[in-house]
Amino acid sequence: MNGQQLVEALHSGQHVYGTMIISPAPEWPAAVSQSGVDFVFIDTEHTALDRAQVSWMCRAYSALNIAPVVRIPSPDPFEACKVLDGGAGGVIAPYIETPEQVRALVGAVKYRPLKGKRLTDFLAGTADLEPELKDYLDQRNASSALVVNIESVPAMNALDDILAVPGLDAVLIGPHDLSCSLGLPEQYDHPPFKQAVTDILTRARAAGIGAGMHVTYEYGYPHEIAWAKAGANLLVHSGDVMVLRYQMRREIEAIRAAVEAGAA
Repeated sequence: MNGQQLVEALHSGQHVYGTMIISPAPEWPAAVSQSGVDFVFIDTEHTALDRAQVSWMCRAYSALNIAPVVRIPSPDPFEACKVLDGGAGGVIAPYIETPEQVRALVGAVKYRPLKGKRLTDFLAGTADLEPELKDYLDQRNASSALVVNIESVPAMNALDDILAVPGLDAVLIGPHDLSCSLGLPEQYDHPPFKQAVTDILTRARAAGIGAGMHVTYEYGYPHEIAWAKAGANLLVHSGDVMVLRYQMRREIEAIRAAVEAGAA
């Protein structure tokens, strides 16, 4: 799946499957390509990946027909342009709370390389673009997806206005930050948290915008299946370091128990 196919799938309601990747090891893309994912979520908000590493990762996954979607460190249009210039098939912007933030990111993701007053005036609706320029920008950026993290109560309060911004392709719930914003840290089975997730998913899908949540092993993939049935179509399952930690711990514990039982 490339970036354009990802955009089309998100709006149509098709389920797309991915995982978070933070390892820049050269062997990793080939291994991930055997997992059946449609896209990878490369996180630069909470990791020490540098710009060159991210670009190599994006180009490697793209060559394997896996859309690389990069979460930038902050909701900064210039950070979005950096990863797109590096080969990303989409951008995830963290901790969005206003439609103005989304509009600025649309300018970076959907109208690159237009900048400055011309872009600002166009996004504000006070100026038009020449048809030839508009067609050029639409074609040039057709493979760039824009996803924003919804992970706070203020974001939920502004959600309808956020969803109404033309150019937004999907919202992705950050469960940890959302639970903290609700005053229920890591209480993912608490009714207000579950209601908040259901509300975000329902409103996004009703607006024709893709929606999902990053689900870790600690949260559990049965929840992931349940949220898909509730309307999520952007499914981000765990991540490379999370799978390693979870599965390795289980296997080492099983080996230790068997060896120590035999030694006794």
